[in-house]
Amino acid sequence: MLLSFEELCHAVSGSVVCHFSLYAGFDSVTTDSRTVVPRSLFVPLRGLQQDGHRYIESALQHGACYVFADEAYLNGEENRRAITALCKQYEASCIRVAHTLTALQNAAAAYLAHFPRLLKIGITGSNGKTTTKELIASIFEQEYRVVKNEGNLNSETGLPLSIFHVSEEHEVGIFELGMNRPGEIAELAAVLKPDIAVITNIGTAHIGMLGSKDAIAHEKKQIFSFFNAECAGFIPADDEYAAFLRDVPQGKILAYGAAADGTYELDGLNGAIIRYRNERIRFPIPGMHNVQNAFAAIAVAEYVRLSPQAIKQGLEQVQSLFGRSQIVYGSVTYLLDCYNANPDSMNAGLSFCAHIPVHGHKIYVLASMRELGLASRAAHRAVCKSAFSSDADALFFFGEEICEAAIEEGRSSDKLFFCFDESNAEKLGNTLDSLLKKHDFVFLKGSRGLALEQFEPILQKERL
Repeated sequence: MLLSFEELCHAVSGSVVCHFSLYAGFDSVTTDSRTVVPRSLFVPLRGLQQDGHRYIESALQHGACYVFADEAYLNGEENRRAITALCKQYEASCIRVAHTLTALQNAAAAYLAHFPRLLKIGITGSNGKTTTKELIASIFEQEYRVVKNEGNLNSETGLPLSIFHVSEEHEVGIFELGMNRPGEIAELAAVLKPDIAVITNIGTAHIGMLGSKDAIAHEKKQIFSFFNAECAGFIPADDEYAAFLRDVPQGKILAYGAAADGTYELDGLNGAIIRYRNERIRFPIPGMHNVQNAFAAIAVAEYVRLSPQAIKQGLEQVQSLFGRSQIVYGSVTYLLDCYNANPDSMNAGLSFCAHIPVHGHKIYVLASMRELGLASRAAHRAVCKSAFSSDADALFFFGEEICEAAIEEGRSSDKLFFCFDESNAEKLGNTLDSLLKKHDFVFLKGSRGLALEQFEPILQKERL
């Protein structure tokens, strides 16, 4: 049982609409009626396209024992009567809350408070959150029982749902905090209340939403907003906002980076060699940006006094996640970095690829970057300018925004390039297929919505 009915009502400042459940508490939580199992709490959320309250009956049919309903929905007498009748029919209970999302977050915070001995580590930043979370988790798993949010379940709903996976066996909880709107990091920090918090960097992701890097830095800094004197925050030493991020009313802020935490030697697609204390660490994820993530993980592990051997084993065992610096070897070798994209990560990828020796040609497939707002046009022009000055033998641009910029920048370049909008993915694939030879190297980078993994079958063909 996660929380009793009484604890749940208190945590969400809710009132009882009806109480027919035979169970003292609930065993799982979901916001998707399709994933309801017996003894679930179903939380219907309101979105731009859907209202989860429409699926309360389906949730009850699948075994939900508790459901939330918000004031706006229950203000209708017909809705209140209908929910009461359904709960009686399916022996369930309904709690009235002001806002179902806030209630989900408050319930998660109340549940987490049941584990005072759990070391809670939070990670945020413009880039590298998920990779850094995985690195920290891999190290801590050498000596502790760890729980973490799977994949990138780091949102206003993903984090609280992940927290409900904490159990008595766990000693360390490692969670990333993402952002889709202003104020979200502070909300998530209020749920997690991290003992240790890491900021990976302050970049240009979400600049379309927040308007400036100053605003992004302020938002990310909110991960420290629930610190007490015993808490510790970690920031990149060389970030331009380091001084701003250090200034917190409580807790201590520590800087990490190669100078403080070790030395390194990049090894192309093989990753890097990191030297820490007396350990030689074969770090398998390529790119300087990932080495920086590794130093963040080392700094946190050292602060908690994990052994150098645990740090070495954890970093050497980690593997790239789907779409994040994912290298696939074959007749054609390719680097798939398609989970997300912004100007910083695009330029980091181009810079990394410039140092990769290949026996064939280099071909870069670059897709549009989303969520850049008014900065989109200038950002795409800047990335395309870098692409045309890169060492690529051929460039493919995919998506309306980046194609518009590429056509402008390509007028003064003699580099071979192709542009395709999203409706012409098949044509892009056919053109790429006709160009590829054995030993070629392909770099694919773009925002998630462009689904660059759709071209993998072409890249995985045997070539002459």
